[in-house]
Amino acid sequence: MVTLTRQGRPSLDEYFMEIATVVSKRSTCLREHVGAVLVRDKHILSTGYNGAPAGLPHCEDVGCLRELLKVPSGERHELCRGVHAEANAILQAALHGVSTENSTMYCTHQPCSMCTKMAINAKVKEIVYRVAYPDELSMQLLKDAEIRIRRIETNQQTQ
Repeated sequence: MVTLTRQGRPSLDEYFMEIATVVSKRSTCLREHVGAVLVRDKHILSTGYNGAPAGLPHCEDVGCLRELLKVPSGERHELCRGVHAEANAILQAALHGVSTENSTMYCTHQPCSMCTKMAINAKVKEIVYRVAYPDELSMQLLKDAEIRIRRIETNQQTQ
């Protein structure tokens, strides 16, 4: 549910989560469309969505090995040809020389443990997500690293 301010504007959390949702629409994954936005001081640093590495064929073009092998969500990430949205947001910031230190990451989905480790090393201070993901290690790593994590509800839905 979106809560509007007195001026009828969405909160900053809702605003950035809606942007993450729009970013997720660029995803080429056959299973989940995920988007991520890195923000600091109310300004967007970078965005990312899940899809194949630059210049390589996308899953929507060549198929999904994880689907073929019936791999459950949250398992065997190494079988996926795609780069996760959170990783792409961090990589885009690095590619363009933008520091992610003390940023907040808005994600349509809770990050997996691999993306969580990247966020820890990128010095992200907070992660805000909408959809839970079956990865208990991710949550434990965030707790151990003392990174704030919040789940928020909005009326936006991913595909």
